[in-house]
Amino acid sequence: MGFMTWSMDVGLLSRNSSDWIDSRHRLYRQGEVSELEICGEMVQVYAGLREEELRRAAAEFFRTHIESHIFPEMQDLVARLKAEGADVWAVSSTNNWVIEEGMRRFSIHADHILSARVKVSGGLVTSELIDVPTDEYKAEALKRSGIPAPDAVFGNSIHDAAMLELAGQPFPVNPTPGLLDISARLGWTVYYPQAVLTDHIK
Repeated sequence: MGFMTWSMDVGLLSRNSSDWIDSRHRLYRQGEVSELEICGEMVQVYAGLREEELRRAAAEFFRTHIESHIFPEMQDLVARLKAEGADVWAVSSTNNWVIEEGMRRFSIHADHILSARVKVSGGLVTSELIDVPTDEYKAEALKRSGIPAPDAVFGNSIHDAAMLELAGQPFPVNPTPGLLDISARLGWTVYYPQAVLTDHIK
């Protein structure tokens, strides 16, 4: 949602597109549009724009709004895992432009990123959906990529629950209330990065 809102604020999206996705997201918050639908529509809304323009926008958005919130512990862990030869993948229902930009900070390449994406034709973004990995579709995306039983999965949202259930070792990290409830029910140990614990102390 962050990139969508920012896109509207900076004029990347037209007024008509902004009004449409804003109304759809309002229906989503009211429970009238599904998680799968809204995640797809938040990528489709960029149809007609040049992918090159979107990649530049994603880079600016990530640098100015997301990068400072990366947990150093996760960055260090991914670096250690990769150094030891682990096959590390990123799975997200956010659009591929933002996720691919963010995963540069973790040295995870695009061929190891499963994200919401649409077809690009002649450099232009279309509305033709390729994939929307959310909820059980995150687990399915991993299975399609030949990873039916990952050794470990890290997630923070209830929409990661199905993917976490695939793991030999699930790691709920700073979980949302919904995932916290599932973690308690299934006996998963919950992890909080230092920055989160410090904020709680404050």
